[in-house]
Amino acid sequence: MPARITEAAAAPARHDTKARILEAAFQRLAREGYGGLSIREIAKDAGVNHALVNYHFKSKEQLVIAVLDDANRRLLARQERLYAGPGSYAHKWAQARRYYENDLASGFVRVLMELYAASMSNPALRDEFQPRMNAWFDLIGKVVAEAFEHYGLDLPVSPEVVSCWICNFWIGTELAMLAGTGRPETHRASLVAVETLLEALEAGKAKRARTSAPSRAGAGRRAKSP
Repeated sequence: MPARITEAAAAPARHDTKARILEAAFQRLAREGYGGLSIREIAKDAGVNHALVNYHFKSKEQLVIAVLDDANRRLLARQERLYAGPGSYAHKWAQARRYYENDLASGFVRVLMELYAASMSNPALRDEFQPRMNAWFDLIGKVVAEAFEHYGLDLPVSPEVVSCWICNFWIGTELAMLAGTGRPETHRASLVAVETLLEALEAGKAKRARTSAPSRAGAGRRAKSP
């Protein structure tokens, strides 16, 4: 019995230790980047022996992927709730912009872009990073396909291509704002411009619905005429 009690008490302690290590690693990544990441400094920030970091995460790559997973799990769930919820696509884009500003301030965008860059020269990190980024690409692809159907779009390009544009647009904006290239107000204006385009699509859809309604009503009356 005492052994079982000790085991049960140890589980929350292990979870708390891992959570402190993940938070310390996140903050270090957001402040200093992947290149300056030190297991000893992370352990110091978390208030644990550096051997515990290696015990829980085995390698620096596994640690940073765990950091990404911890944040990305919440963010993907947040986006799924957003896109599955009520409201126009313009409204949802506006909410996504607000999320982006929060993620920029919290350091998540910096962490994501640091790992994006590091994965280019680190095959072990790249193998872990790619499927996690692809999950976001897949989510945006699903939403764009639904938007094509919602607006009745007939374009010379596929929803998949438009989805790729949007994903790369976000990634490019994030990199540019982090690096300080271009003007921040212009980057933010370009994000607002997408919302304006979506509002125009919504207005066009509503106008088509209004103009087609009398036609359907007239057709119904003619069908009843002797």
